[in-house]
Amino acid sequence: MDSVVYQHFRKEEAPFIDQVASWVQDVEDQYRPYLSNFLDPRQQFIVESLISVKSDLRYQFEGGYTDAERKRVLIYPDYFEPTSDDFEIQLFEIRYPQKFTQLSHGKILGTLVNAGISRDVFGDIMTDGVRWQFFVEKSMVDYVTLQITKIGRVTVHLETEDYTELLIPKDAWQIEQVTTSSLRIDALISSVYNISRQRSKELVENGKIKLNWQAFERPDFELGLLDIISVRGFGRIQLREIEGKTKKEKYRLQLGILRK
Repeated sequence: MDSVVYQHFRKEEAPFIDQVASWVQDVEDQYRPYLSNFLDPRQQFIVESLISVKSDLRYQFEGGYTDAERKRVLIYPDYFEPTSDDFEIQLFEIRYPQKFTQLSHGKILGTLVNAGISRDVFGDIMTDGVRWQFFVEKSMVDYVTLQITKIGRVTVHLETEDYTELLIPKDAWQIEQVTTSSLRIDALISSVYNISRQRSKELVENGKIKLNWQAFERPDFELGLLDIISVRGFGRIQLREIEGKTKKEKYRLQLGILRK
């Protein structure tokens, strides 16, 4: 990978950039498609940035539905014509006693991870307020079915479903324009949720924040395009676009926001 490329991204993203470079090399050398695991939006942005300069290669993202956050990428030579089956994604529905208990995104995510299922092999977890579904790589279907029989103390049964049974997710991103003094995590949280800078800093330092689904405790960290931060008790924020600066040198941002 050209050393100049790394200058456009964070130092900690270098290993992922190297990984993408190896995928590209495999496709070029073997002249056949490569399918990744599920990627978060920031990783998708990096993939798109790197492959878009490769005029002889194509790529396509798929996460199971149009507005999916987590998606697999298929990188392929220009002769190849991908279909939905090439992405090898399976939809699961969680059957549970709906009249007597409730599930949550956090409980489902924690159960999957604690069962030894890597975060990059399953996609979005969705609900319409009652039903719950999630996507997983087809190679993991049998393992997931055998391992997940309870979520917390609730006995559950997982059933594979066709895409025609996909529910309409209840949560939807609201697009908002926000002005903030900095791209720092604590500054953005303060601006979006109208809380003090000190309070937002404490939320980060006390482990109440996740950056791209990973625990994070650096309030001074500057966000990049398509980063997602989850703020426990408040919701989620995604940096969609940096639109410029005001006369007072504040950032004008387009954000996707989920409020609790």
